[in-house]
Amino acid sequence: MSATTTCDNPKCTCESCTCADCKCGTARLGELERRVIDVLWEAPGRELTGRDVADELPTYAYTTVATVLDRLVHKGLVSRRMDGRTIRFTTTASRAAHTAQLMHDSLVEAGDPEAALVRFAETMSRPEVDMLRRALAALERKPRGRG
Repeated sequence: MSATTTCDNPKCTCESCTCADCKCGTARLGELERRVIDVLWEAPGRELTGRDVADELPTYAYTTVATVLDRLVHKGLVSRRMDGRTIRFTTTASRAAHTAQLMHDSLVEAGDPEAALVRFAETMSRPEVDMLRRALAALERKPRGRG
């Protein structure tokens, strides 16, 4: 990877990242944060207002949802944009990208990533194993840009 490129980690905080294996962490989500970001993930490519999100979570006050959206912005999981006097929110990465990064972070923190992967594989159902095999086969066919 050249010094002018950035790594694939959406949570990377390195200036002009040249990490071969980025260690920048991914924010973990609390229960309400998960509910709020789920609303945004269910609207891919759309920018929602705080009111839009709050309307999807009627058991929570608008101010509570707005506070959580602000926290998610500070965690780097959500971006905000002013549209006149309205603030619009969207996620910075897909649910799949966030999940993949959490899985990677867990392996890095495991101490023994091979043992963790083996144990994880032992817990998988047959359809999940087949899905993983297909993903690994596709990865093997894909040219690797990192090195």
